[in-house]
Amino acid sequence: MKQPISLTWDLDSIFPGGSSSPQFEDFLKKLEADIESLGKQVAGAESPADAEATTALDGVIELLQSCAGRLTQASEFTGCLGAQNQQDKGAVRLSSKVTGLRAGFEGISSQFDSVLRQTSDAVWTQWMARPEIAPLSFVLSESRDLAREKMSPELESLALELAVDGYHGWSEHYETIVGSIQIPFEDKDGTKLLSVGQAFNKLSDDDANVRETMFRKWEEAWAAAADYSADTLNHLAGFRLKLYKGRGWDDVLKEPLGINRMSRATLDMMWDVITRNKPALVSYLQRKAKVLGKDALSWVDVDAPVGKSSGKIPYEAAAADIVTQFRKFSPRMADFAEHAFDNNWIEVEDRPAKRPGGFCVSFPESKESRIFMTYSGTPSNVSTLAHELGHAYHSFLLDDQPLFNQNYAMNVAETASTFAEVIVADAQVKASTEAGEKLALLEAKIQNSVAFFMNIHARFLFETRFYEKRKEGLVNAEELSALMEEAQKEAFCGVLSEYHPHFWASKLHFYITDVPFYNFPYTVGYMFSTGLYRLALQEGPSFADKYDSLLRDTGVMTLEDLVLRHLGVDLKKPDFWQGAVDLIVEDINEFLRMTEQFA
Repeated sequence: MKQPISLTWDLDSIFPGGSSSPQFEDFLKKLEADIESLGKQVAGAESPADAEATTALDGVIELLQSCAGRLTQASEFTGCLGAQNQQDKGAVRLSSKVTGLRAGFEGISSQFDSVLRQTSDAVWTQWMARPEIAPLSFVLSESRDLAREKMSPELESLALELAVDGYHGWSEHYETIVGSIQIPFEDKDGTKLLSVGQAFNKLSDDDANVRETMFRKWEEAWAAAADYSADTLNHLAGFRLKLYKGRGWDDVLKEPLGINRMSRATLDMMWDVITRNKPALVSYLQRKAKVLGKDALSWVDVDAPVGKSSGKIPYEAAAADIVTQFRKFSPRMADFAEHAFDNNWIEVEDRPAKRPGGFCVSFPESKESRIFMTYSGTPSNVSTLAHELGHAYHSFLLDDQPLFNQNYAMNVAETASTFAEVIVADAQVKASTEAGEKLALLEAKIQNSVAFFMNIHARFLFETRFYEKRKEGLVNAEELSALMEEAQKEAFCGVLSEYHPHFWASKLHFYITDVPFYNFPYTVGYMFSTGLYRLALQEGPSFADKYDSLLRDTGVMTLEDLVLRHLGVDLKKPDFWQGAVDLIVEDINEFLRMTEQFA
């Protein structure tokens, strides 16, 4: 791996010049022209009357994939520009342009779906059997089935056009709210105004006083923005509910479950297994409180470090350790991570104006990924870095697939990322020989379980209940905070002394318009990846190839079919989920054993 490793990513290799890039402007002009051409072709298309007539639509399908790939390229580029500098007005302008192009494209796609919908079953079977089309049959059939459940193509197109300044516009408005917030923080050098991203990192600081002080300021800042956030959230939900009503959908989970290619039965089984095993997490949180010298943990203490870590972890050391641990599982995975570091695919610099959080995006035209986060040297940062590299590796394995088949669901996306995270975290725990450091690493690993089983469960409960309440009318900021705190108390089994009522305002995931219910797929991915890791431990080195094969099929199968084919497992039964939890409970029992003196 090359040294030194850059702290900033290289976006110029995608389009040079940032938001002023002439190449990107030309790219958008060509894309716009091709979308217009696609629209004309689709407008003149008719449902094929026989198998021979289907060949006339091959060019349309090819152009659909091409435009979809370039739209993703453009959307991710503008997203990266806005994330690295929330004050970049040029990025906002470009993002709006791309959103408009996407709305037009989605309207055309909706019209093409109507062609699919109107094709007879007999012709459809022959069409999907053609060698040129067979690799796309799952995705095309999925689009056809969904089209049959939607409004007319004209109404769907209108809804997509209205979404640009309505639905998506409210999401962009939330980004403006976040970018305007500055939170004062005092240190030895005086008072500084921190961005939301910088302030968020302080919430997991080693110093309890820093965490507590920042949490008060964090709550104050989001309380001040609560009315604006509430307006935004209400209008996002209102748009979705009106759209669902027009389509005849009563269940708010119908769309997210469809997007994640999984059944309600599977989701309910997973939550049921988690809920039945929460007493182990409660024992952990109660013991952690005693270790920290408290009667009970508050919200800000949940992620507080326990044990003695080696101090701040240099970025170079984190990168080297991730590559080393990946290599123990899969040389292919390790080589890929090295390539990402060497080619400046990763943005980690701690500076003002960056948006909070971390993400990975893939550029299908360039066949590259970019990873975004703010690195401050904590074990949590190392986990995030491994997590996002897992996303990038997943995309890398699909680079040679047709564009339509690269569109895997969020739950399996979170599987690849969380699997990578678990590889690193478990290796660190096992390799540690100093008791204090081992406890710190083990506890950081268990914290993920709390996040996925309790924090995200609270988000799921909140959002589900909010949508039901929103059907009756607007829900004000005070009511949203009450719903949030109620959900947190239930998800955490009432074990905390204080909760985070304005979490609904501060969490970007509630305001994302690309994917509704941006919560439960994380837990599905965590549980699935933990179950996979358990199998990897049992099977040994040969599992790496099986793992890659599973990831390559994630764009062309439902979750249930994917697991049944590659693992022979029925996810609607508790066995696989319970096996994943058992691995987590082992960590909790080890933590309890190591902290017996606090019992």
